[in-house]
Amino acid sequence: MKFIVNSQVFAKQLQAISGVITNNNTVPIITCFHFHLDEGKLIAKATDLETTIITTIEVESGKLDGLTDIAVPSRLLLDILKNMDDAPLTFIVDDNNFSIEIVSGDGKYHLAGNNAETYPSLPIVADTVSTNISAFTLTNAINKTIFAASTDETRLQMSGIFCEMNPECVTFVATDAHKLVRYRRYDVNATETTSFILPRKPINLVKNILGTYKEDTNVLMAFNNTNVTFTFDNFHIICRLVDGKYPNYEAAIPKDNPNKLTVDRTSFLNVLRRVGLFASQSTHQVRLGIEDRNLSISAEDMEFSNDAHEHMPCSYDGEPMEIGFNAKFLTEMVSNLNSEQILIEMSHPSRAGIIFPVVESEEAPKEDILMLVMPVMLAN
Repeated sequence: MKFIVNSQVFAKQLQAISGVITNNNTVPIITCFHFHLDEGKLIAKATDLETTIITTIEVESGKLDGLTDIAVPSRLLLDILKNMDDAPLTFIVDDNNFSIEIVSGDGKYHLAGNNAETYPSLPIVADTVSTNISAFTLTNAINKTIFAASTDETRLQMSGIFCEMNPECVTFVATDAHKLVRYRRYDVNATETTSFILPRKPINLVKNILGTYKEDTNVLMAFNNTNVTFTFDNFHIICRLVDGKYPNYEAAIPKDNPNKLTVDRTSFLNVLRRVGLFASQSTHQVRLGIEDRNLSISAEDMEFSNDAHEHMPCSYDGEPMEIGFNAKFLTEMVSNLNSEQILIEMSHPSRAGIIFPVVESEEAPKEDILMLVMPVMLAN
């Protein structure tokens, strides 16, 4: 087995798929890349048994005599490639003992490969429903929701992004029971109504890889009851869906919220960041006092005798009220919106606040976003 490949292209694509690899003492072969040499191309694969990422790399020349598959230690190979100049690399694999020789200019490097026969085979993903989605739309949906997903591994159903599809739209939801984001796209749909939970790790990997592509790159998203696949350009990603039922998130969204606060998003975000520095390190509580056209934002840390208080103009329709929120949660949400102004709807200091971007357009919206944050009870 022999092939020649450009070092920079090779390194870039292997780095992209390496994020799925974990140190697994029980299945050491999955710490390797799996290489399969075909006519004019090298198919590289990485897996953690739950998620598999495959990329196709063009080779300058390839010799198909003898061995066509080899497992290569991923960490050592990536470390070698990091220090290579932009030049052709020649890989020569010994068919008998799986040793690998890498030739670059005047340098030669030898490393031990492994028999690829023990490498896990690809899961069969059949009877799928599919939809096309742009790289921009998918990346945007992940960015605007993943931060709200739970990091508690004992609550797996809430650790990923819930995806609902129907012929009208697609909805992405994430929550950790303290905050919730619902992101809906009307320019993406599926032929039938279905739902599933996308796991956090592979979704972040998809986002990172797509970040290097043009916004209009088409992503084919196909799914069945157990797996979802993402196919674009020279990448194919297969991941196992999270088992279980997602919470009824719609029931958590208050429907009657008569108190409506509108503020400049950037100004509000900057005040939150300043005042939030003075909040208690245990609760991160900031207090919003709202009346007429004045919004006061305050925080105090009694343990260290620190406090801060700022006023800013606002537009408010409702009864005067004081409500407490976690400054970190509120800051995360507001920073993930893009509008000039935001609308916060509330009903009572003990009930969730709902945040919307204020969009001034007569055109039918392509997206709809709602963010919910639970209050922190105020101490008198």
